Amino acid sequence: MADEALSRAGLHFDELNKIRVLEPEVSTQTNELKEECKEFVDKIDNFQKIVGQFIEVVDNVAKEVEKEKMKAIGSRNMLKSIAKQREAQQQQLQALITEKKMQLERLRIQYEALQKEESEQNEFIEQFILQK
Repeated sequence: MADEALSRAGLHFDELNKIRVLEPEVSTQTNELKEECKEFVDKIDNFQKIVGQFIEVVDNVAKEVEKEKMKAIGSRNMLKSIAKQREAQQQQLQALITEKKMQLERLRIQYEALQKEESEQNEFIEQFILQK
């Protein structure tokens, strides 16, 4: 009967026969909830650590990808530059070939003119010798 009077007053005895304001069942549930909350907070902390590590790894990979991307862009630009240089060099060589062909043609014409002149002079010399 004393237990009932205390219960109505909001006082209860626990398993160690200590007076409590909460019912033993509510106290047990409260402690269980406290433990579950602690486990949940620990799991959240662990999850945050894992996410932090994941973000760090992803950032490092992103930096490496960006670095490789810049290398690829540089290589592509260098290839374009080399192609343009080769094209310019080819045009220069083509112009040199054309110039040398023109020089060859000019020298050939000059050679033919000199041969003709030599032939005429030899003929003149022969005629001069025959007249004497």
